[in-house]
Amino acid sequence: MPAKKASTSSRKADHIRINLEEDVRSALTTGLERYFFLHSALPELDLEEVDLGVEIFGKQLKAPLLISAMTGGSEEATAINQRLAEAAQATGIAMGLGSQRAAIEDPKLAPSFRVRNVAPDILLFANLGAVQLNYGYGLNHLQRAVEMAEADALVLHLNALQEAVQPEGDTNFSGLLKKIEIMCKQLPVPIVVKEVGWGISAETAKQLARAGVQAIDVAGAGGTSWTQVEMHRAKQPSQARLAAAFADWGITTSESIIQVREALRSMRIFASGGVRTGVDIAKCIALGAELGGMAGPFLKAANQSTKAVVETIDELARELRVTMFAAGAGDIPSLQRVPLVLRS
Repeated sequence: MPAKKASTSSRKADHIRINLEEDVRSALTTGLERYFFLHSALPELDLEEVDLGVEIFGKQLKAPLLISAMTGGSEEATAINQRLAEAAQATGIAMGLGSQRAAIEDPKLAPSFRVRNVAPDILLFANLGAVQLNYGYGLNHLQRAVEMAEADALVLHLNALQEAVQPEGDTNFSGLLKKIEIMCKQLPVPIVVKEVGWGISAETAKQLARAGVQAIDVAGAGGTSWTQVEMHRAKQPSQARLAAAFADWGITTSESIIQVREALRSMRIFASGGVRTGVDIAKCIALGAELGGMAGPFLKAANQSTKAVVETIDELARELRVTMFAAGAGDIPSLQRVPLVLRS
C-alpha cells in the first residue's frame, strides 16, 4: 500500500525542526580542507580597500554571498524568511527562497515567501523542485512562483536522492531535461539549477548548459545531508535505515566546482554544500565559483533575530576580506585567478 502523503507544509515544518535540533551532516567533507592559499607576506593592498563586490543577473552585490534556499510554506518559515531578507537587504547580499511548492498548492501559504516588503533591492531567487515538471507543473506554475516572490531568477532544484528515500517522494525524473530546456526558453527570467547536497557532475552540467540554464549551484556533499534529515523524519525503521545508508553519498563541493568549471569555462557557478567560513567562500571562488552560499548557519541565526543574521554575514564578509588580503587579491576577479595548492 502506498505511503500516505504528508502535506508539503508539514514536511517543511519537519525540515526546519530537524535541521535545528539534529545532526544532519554528511559523512563526507567538502574537500575544501585539502586546498590552501599561498600566503602573500607583502600583498601591496590596503585591507579596507579590498573590493568584495560582484554583479549577478544585473544586481550589484556588496559581497559574493548567498543565503541558500532553505524554507517557506509554514508559519514558522514566514518569520525566518523575513529576518533573512531584512539581513540580506542590510548587507547587500543575495537570497534564495525555499521550495514554493507548498504555496502553489495552497495560496494561503504565499505570504511566507513574500519578502520584497523588507528587501526591495536584493538579488532574490524563487524556487521549485524540477521534478514537479513531471507531476503537472508547467510554465504557469513557474511564473506564479516568480511573481509570488517578485524574484529576479528561478531556481529549479534537483533532489532525486531525497525523493527516493521519502515514503511520499516524487521519483519520476525521466525526461526532465527536455522540460527544463522548454522552461529555459519560455520563462522570462534566468533559470538556475541547483542540487540540494550531492553535487553536480561535469556531464550533468554540460546537459544543463545545452538546455539553456544560466547558472549552476553545485550544492555539493559535505554539509547538510537531506537523507540524514529524512532519516530523522522516517516513521518506519526500514525507511530510516534506507536513508541512513546514503550518509556518505555525493560529489564533494570542491570536486563539483572543479568538474563544472573544467567542463564549462563560461558557466556561472554558485558554490554551496558545507561552506561555513569566509575562507571556504574564498576557496570556492578561487576554484571557479562566483557566489558562495550557505543555509545552516543562517537558519540558526534567523531562529534568533535579524541582528544575529546580519552579524553572521558581517563575520563571513570580514573573513573573506582578510583571506583576499592575505592572498594578495584586491577584488573578486583577482581572487578567481589565485592558484590554490592541493595538499596530498
